Amino acid sequence: MSSQGTMTRELALRIGLASLALPDTDAKGLFNILTEILGFPLTEEKIAGITVSTLKAARAGVLAFIDDNKLRTALDILNTDIETGLPVRPSIHPYQDGDLPNSIRIAFATNDAYTVNGHFGNCTQFLVYQLSVNTAYLIDIRVPDHENHPEIEDKNTYRAELISDCKVAYMASVGGPAAAKIVRIGIHPLKLSGTEKISDVIAELQTVMAISPPPWLAKAMGVDASERFKFERESVG
Repeated sequence: MSSQGTMTRELALRIGLASLALPDTDAKGLFNILTEILGFPLTEEKIAGITVSTLKAARAGVLAFIDDNKLRTALDILNTDIETGLPVRPSIHPYQDGDLPNSIRIAFATNDAYTVNGHFGNCTQFLVYQLSVNTAYLIDIRVPDHENHPEIEDKNTYRAELISDCKVAYMASVGGPAAAKIVRIGIHPLKLSGTEKISDVIAELQTVMAISPPPWLAKAMGVDASERFKFERESVG
């Protein structure tokens, strides 16, 4: 890999390890695939936005024959710090409205920045992503601070307003009154049945966005009304 100097040594090592999870793929081959998808230089931020569908479509489908689970394993290796074993959180990506057409903004209630494990009313932070079918940008980390502001009477309304620009919010749990306040502000709350990695939730949502988004999601993506009607007919037919 003659262009290793354009990325960190650890990322180069993770590319080598990830290639071992893929049949008939060596480190140089995976490096070339990644640079074709992402361009130079390869960065943590760019790597974090790759999905299984992106890999399958690269280089005229050279990886399309590989089982999805093996591709997910390779992606996990690419996004896991070798020393700590924890996911590498991408840096915040500068974003302006319109940079990702047909994208939505979503929030994750989390206490560790890696998994959706936070209760809406007491999670330590909300990770905010801008998400399209093939790209996921971490655009902000919002930390609730109502404990230091005694004048705030309703912490759930405060928290909902903190992510009011998001269309969807994922959380581990939420009370009924709090959920009602979230909906009232215009956010679609989604409570997960168990703790899940943020990266897995993103991949699952991107699949839904690509194949058959429900009408509310298609509208949030900016899909044309006639296309939304098509999705709705398919979902009930």
